Amino acid sequence: MKKLVAALAIMLSSQAFAGDTPSPDGAMVYFINLSDGDSVEAPFVVNFGLSGMGVAPAGTEKENTGHHHIFINRPPLGEGAEDAELMENGVPTDDNHKHFGGGQTEVTLDLPAGTHTLQLVLGDEFHVPHNPPVVSEVITITVK
Repeated sequence: MKKLVAALAIMLSSQAFAGDTPSPDGAMVYFINLSDGDSVEAPFVVNFGLSGMGVAPAGTEKENTGHHHIFINRPPLGEGAEDAELMENGVPTDDNHKHFGGGQTEVTLDLPAGTHTLQLVLGDEFHVPHNPPVVSEVITITVK
């Protein structure tokens, strides 16, 4: 019985963090109210758009759903030094990675004056990007 429980635990943990939650063809995440090159005054609202999938809170296992993350001032997903680990274990929580695990579709950001990059990344119930990842283009904004 112990071997069965151990095998089941290993199987479930590897499935949970494998990064293999599929995304449907054509799924897209995008910024609704911001475009590349925009200038804004802090604080400012960022509205998240999603098509081809639904939004569900973190921890919710439902096909073709996910929740938003915003990457701030870091390389695009797939180009960061830690991205292989991120694709397997989930998006970290820090100043460059904001989570919206409650199913939120907007945030008010208060970034310092200057140039900043933003990218939206959809994550599955474990904060792991889907396969293939559902990401926005990276946009550059200027905060006045």
